[in-house]
Amino acid sequence: MSLMKAFPEILEAGKREYESMEPGRFFPAEELLTKGSSSGGWKNRLALGDNGAFMKALLQDENMAGQIQMVYIDPPFFSKSSYDAVIRLEGAGEDGKALSLKHPAYEDVWEKGLEQYLVMLTARLLLIRDLLSDEGTVWVHMDWHASHYARILMDEIFGAERFLNEIIWTYKSGGSGKKHFSRKHDTILVYSKTARYYFHPLKEKSYNRGLKPYRFKGVEEFQDETGWYTMVNMKDVWQIDMVGRTSSERTGYATQKPEALLERILSCSTREGDLCADFFCGSGTLAAAAQRMNRRWICCDSGRLAAEGTLKRVWSEGNLPAEVLFSSCVPEGFLDVQCSRAGEEYHLTLADYRPAARMMEDDWKTEDGTMTVKSLREKDPLRLLDSWSLDLTFDGNVHRPSQKFLRDKKGQMETSLMIPVDAVTDGEHAAISIAATDVFGNRYRRILRRDEGEL
Repeated sequence: MSLMKAFPEILEAGKREYESMEPGRFFPAEELLTKGSSSGGWKNRLALGDNGAFMKALLQDENMAGQIQMVYIDPPFFSKSSYDAVIRLEGAGEDGKALSLKHPAYEDVWEKGLEQYLVMLTARLLLIRDLLSDEGTVWVHMDWHASHYARILMDEIFGAERFLNEIIWTYKSGGSGKKHFSRKHDTILVYSKTARYYFHPLKEKSYNRGLKPYRFKGVEEFQDETGWYTMVNMKDVWQIDMVGRTSSERTGYATQKPEALLERILSCSTREGDLCADFFCGSGTLAAAAQRMNRRWICCDSGRLAAEGTLKRVWSEGNLPAEVLFSSCVPEGFLDVQCSRAGEEYHLTLADYRPAARMMEDDWKTEDGTMTVKSLREKDPLRLLDSWSLDLTFDGNVHRPSQKFLRDKKGQMETSLMIPVDAVTDGEHAAISIAATDVFGNRYRRILRRDEGEL
């Protein structure tokens, strides 16, 4: 059967998955970032797990139908490939040189082929439609593999009359070949939920022919180092550079999208304070851009590397206008924290770290083949940690870090500090909660309790 003939069955299968999907029960608040003040009690949310179950939980358990202004998703492209994140370990090699370690980020491989992929996409687009406000828009980022099929699905789910734009994002890198023209663009399909959608038109430069002034009556012209131009409504072909190897925003995550792209989308589809979401959040570009632009956000991903990378990224943005919910702690592995008291201060030090057994078994090698995870662990175990945080007022349940330490661009990270004794909540059950994340996105917890003699 041809794929076009199978489309009715694909749509029905997607609808059945959408209707039968159970809301996730695995998204408790394990960590609350309270670096800034909450806006109206709102908590930005980062969830780890299946995005379909998460969206269903938002709809059924939290009554969020019609509450989201804009949804951007960058789902797998049906490329039938596996993608790695390049983890750069500054100063971990010989003579203080950097090492790069490839680690699986996600798989875009579908055992049952394109039909399985489109069924998955159908179910999630139906959930997104339910979450969107009447003024809302959805932006679906894809490439040449399946964007044409996605548009047919969106015509069916949102209505062909709700189509707004097919944005062509063109860039310089990647996509070259000897048997076809270089594939240098992605497609972003934009649909609205209703005819009452919000849209703020953006302007761009349009250079005059010959770069000379027209001097037409009533036409405002400008000049820059290139030549004369007018300002016109932005076109649907966007030329924005991809995230370069030396870019300050580069995380190493596979298929990372530039913040300039998400900033443009947020600028035209949302206002300050609006709620936006990304349910395939990957490297966390939407969360980072929304944080900086004073938008509220919800993000979800099924990969630990993606979720932890997003968490680190939004913390690095500075003042958090709201709390962030996150759940990803795993009991495997070992984090050794030494704590001693000297007068009215605790001296706390990260002493040792052992990855989960499965990490040692997989034994990934650095790109140059010189070292493995096991040899890195034996040489400098703390080098495999990417960040850690402290909660000095631990309530026995939720980790609320007052301090978070991130490995910087030079590979340095504070691993020892002095804490005033009176900074730790007093009482018989006083405790310090420590959460550490390794470079693979795995999180480890250690709790030091006063009643057990650890403080």
